Amino acid sequence: MIDFHCHLDLFPNPLLAADEIERAGAYVLSVTNTPRAFPKTAQIAKGRKRIRTALGLHPQLVHERHSEVGLFLRLLGETEYVGEIGIDGGEDSARHLDLQKEVFDRLLTACSEVGGRIMSIHSRHASGEVIEALCRQPASGLAILHWFTGPIAHAERAVDIGAWFSVGLPMLRSRRAPALLAKVPRNRVLTETDAPFASTPGERYPATAVLDTVSALARLWDCDVTDAHRQLNDNLRVLAVKAKDHRSVGALN
Repeated sequence: MIDFHCHLDLFPNPLLAADEIERAGAYVLSVTNTPRAFPKTAQIAKGRKRIRTALGLHPQLVHERHSEVGLFLRLLGETEYVGEIGIDGGEDSARHLDLQKEVFDRLLTACSEVGGRIMSIHSRHASGEVIEALCRQPASGLAILHWFTGPIAHAERAVDIGAWFSVGLPMLRSRRAPALLAKVPRNRVLTETDAPFASTPGERYPATAVLDTVSALARLWDCDVTDAHRQLNDNLRVLAVKAKDHRSVGALN
């Protein structure tokens, strides 16, 4: 099982959730919302082979936490994964859009300077702005658009520039899911939960939601669940190689 966007540190009991991830055999990207949260969150994953911790600065918090950009830059060498970063154009965040764009550009530049990173990216109501920023920073790494809700035309443009997509169960139950997945190559898709938010609130890690997401993908791809699992695992192996490549390049800079 693969959960490429999970807020492990925001569970009521993160250590319990981490234990449940291990028992479920899930591979999890544990994203963070602020650089200050990264060190403690990384400790939760210490010694756990199936959990990787990403360094993030959530766009909805940028107006409060942009002073942590310097800390983000200092911590970037400690991980091959970045997230959650991006731009949010929702009603509550739109008034800070210029600052969000500026910070997102700075984070992408930093990723470029260390040889690129695997990035889990938020683009709610701002998919066009996010894609434009990624086009300006092609060396920033591999972008994985988390919970993509933008226009299909933006999804096509994202595919053109090499972006991937992480999808959760609510996305796949939407009426637009077939049209979106028709435009995204199967070898650029990963599953996610966004737990403990979205449709997976609660104290326990939602392993069942991951399995249900794979089943939903199989229906949309018109294939067996076994084939869907195989495709997703192949995709994760490709990402692992890319992460190692980024680490090697960063070590030379």
